Amino acid sequence: MSKKVFFSGSKVVSLYLFLFLLLAAGFLLPLFFNKTISSLKTAEISLPPPAAYPENFTGRPLSFLTARSAVAIDIDSGTVLWEKDAQVATSPASTTKMMTALVVLENYRLDQVIEVADLGFVEGQKMKLVPGEKISVEDLLYGLLVSSANDAAIAFAKNFPNGERGFVWAMNQKANELGLLKTNFTNPVGYDEPDHYSTASDLTRLAIEAMKNPTIARMVATKEITVSDLSGKILHPMSNINLLVGNLPGVKGVKTGWTQEAGECLVTLVERDNRRIMISLLGSSDRFAETKALVEWIFENFTWEEFTP
Repeated sequence: MSKKVFFSGSKVVSLYLFLFLLLAAGFLLPLFFNKTISSLKTAEISLPPPAAYPENFTGRPLSFLTARSAVAIDIDSGTVLWEKDAQVATSPASTTKMMTALVVLENYRLDQVIEVADLGFVEGQKMKLVPGEKISVEDLLYGLLVSSANDAAIAFAKNFPNGERGFVWAMNQKANELGLLKTNFTNPVGYDEPDHYSTASDLTRLAIEAMKNPTIARMVATKEITVSDLSGKILHPMSNINLLVGNLPGVKGVKTGWTQEAGECLVTLVERDNRRIMISLLGSSDRFAETKALVEWIFENFTWEEFTP
């Protein structure tokens, strides 16, 4: 009687190969899944922290403001705390100089020396530059941002490649880059002209960008300073025309403005209790009092709650 053969030689080899692959899969699959899980855990760690969102817990509305347009924004959450016609284009006056400063800092070194050209008649606020004087970009910027000197703005523009036209072109290029869709500049000062306009919303965005620059942040928070030409013989004493700097707790700048058409304008950064608020008022009858009222209303009525999306 012949014996039954359950597995031939080739089948035995196939069986051993199958068992080997099964054992290998059992060993390698956990390693693969552990690696995948590990990478997923890493992704979870990289998620942004919960944001704190402001809420008016009292429900008390802000009293009437004379400003034609205004907006107050919590910078960190991007929440609009209060607004009035914030998208309406109007004359920005010397708040324009925030953009002037950004263009200067992108194209000049602080230690670079400018020889002041004959600027002719300069209307409005001045630091009283003398034709032919040589002054550093840094000291000229103090004039632009502390005393809102129109002659400083024009001196920068005249020294620019292609002169004032080239400077204004650079201002509008920067506005486009920042997404300021309802803003257009025709001069570096803020003089009233038909095609020179912005909005409270755009100016707030511009101010947030400007305050990222430590030079601008330092200068707009300066209450008083005296700068000079290179010889030290021509002095330019100046005081910050933003009366809230040093007088209202938490105010860090940013820029004032006034013309007959624009009315009183003020863009203000306030930092209190680790909260950063940017406020823009245009066309106000009392920019300092109304900004102060808006600041106090915000911190008396809003609370910040942690929210995880």
